[in-house]
Amino acid sequence: MKNSLNKWAEAIALRISDEWCGKSDFPEDAALLKDVLTKVLKAVPSECKRLIGTGIIERTYFEKLD
Repeated sequence: MKNSLNKWAEAIALRISDEWCGKSDFPEDAALLKDVLTKVLKAVPSECKRLIGTGIIERTYFEKLD
């Protein structure tokens, strides 16, 4: 289960940092944002779980498309 939550944490952090409006002007800051969010979400799995199935990341994010 922990590995699964780590994957979710990484995906959520990537999604948020990738969609941040300052990404194009500050790519280094976008990378920093991704790293920080990943660490925080991995450190507090209960908060990571709260974001799954919201407008931030769909519950079906890792399901294969046909």
